[in-house]
Amino acid sequence: MNILYHHRTRGRHVEGVHIRGIVQALRELGHDVSVMSFPGADPEREVEDASPGKRGRIATLVTRLPGVVFEMCELLYNVVTWFRMARAWRKVPPALIYERYSLFLFATVWLARRRGIPLVLEINDSALVDRVRPLTMKGLARRIEGWCLRRATGLVFISTYFRDVARGAYGAIAPSVVSPNAVDLPRFDPSRFDVAALRASRGLTGRVVCGHIGAFAHWHGVDGFVEAIAGQLDAVPELALVFVGDGKTLPAVRALIADRGLADRVLLPGRVPHDEVASWIACMDYAVLPNSNHYGSPMKLFEFMGMGVAVVAPDYAPVAEVIADGRTGWLFPHGDAAACVERVLALARHADERQRVGDAARDYIASERQWRNNAEQLLTLVPAGA
Repeated sequence: MNILYHHRTRGRHVEGVHIRGIVQALRELGHDVSVMSFPGADPEREVEDASPGKRGRIATLVTRLPGVVFEMCELLYNVVTWFRMARAWRKVPPALIYERYSLFLFATVWLARRRGIPLVLEINDSALVDRVRPLTMKGLARRIEGWCLRRATGLVFISTYFRDVARGAYGAIAPSVVSPNAVDLPRFDPSRFDVAALRASRGLTGRVVCGHIGAFAHWHGVDGFVEAIAGQLDAVPELALVFVGDGKTLPAVRALIADRGLADRVLLPGRVPHDEVASWIACMDYAVLPNSNHYGSPMKLFEFMGMGVAVVAPDYAPVAEVIADGRTGWLFPHGDAAACVERVLALARHADERQRVGDAARDYIASERQWRNNAEQLLTLVPAGA
């Protein structure tokens, strides 16, 4: 089947990982997949580009526009989409369009319905949830979103919570499935790494390592977790923390570690390319996700579990859909930093428990949460004969 994957993102970081995962999985299932990206974006290139070029710089400038101006640009992008889709369809008409849904984008749904082409929307964002960039034209965004969700052929939600919110707001939406994130298991394979050598090169030999990978942003809770655990690390002298990533709260975390004299207990390597993430996870005995949100499906959760590294995580519904407490990970009441710290400290002295749960986490990923599983699931939404 000829499939067109369309998205309006920059295709970088986690977005790029997700796009590459789905596209490759569909190809491995025997389908021809072409990708239509935001001009200047290329999610199929994984290499970090230090020189994004003219189009990349323009895209960066657009994201810095005031709210209403930025949202007007998003609306105008429907014109761009209409012309690009019409041109692409004249060359090779797709049998299926798979689109990563973006706010204010309706041209693809309108064109697909007009031409009788099945279209499946992947819902990672919504006008119904709290967002990093607040909405100015929220009412218009919701009207367009409701129209799209009711008229698509099918919908893929990243969590049941997300789907329930959409149904409550928009009523009879299109048929849907719930597909949390997934992982490229051959890449996230602990047997690929010489763990002893990696630990030695990073000053972690002889330590019990608890780690985290992701953005240093307030809603991820890394700064609050480090502050909460800093005064208790002396009780577990063998424990070392490794927090990979960068972001707005990283300077404050660095300052806290310096003030408390914890540089030998907390390693902050900064942000690393995605192809190095697995090597850092290989150094970890277990991991911690200090915070998440009510609707998201954190990519890092699946990458940890794929490496056989179980995670201490908040009990938000989407996380609890993936982690069975005490079997494939450990849950604590979300918002309870003290409970999170208590569980992390306790597990530092239970190697058998960490190993047992980590092995079960990898088995779960292998059976249910590879990108192939997501691709097979989305194809169930396509009418027979498409």
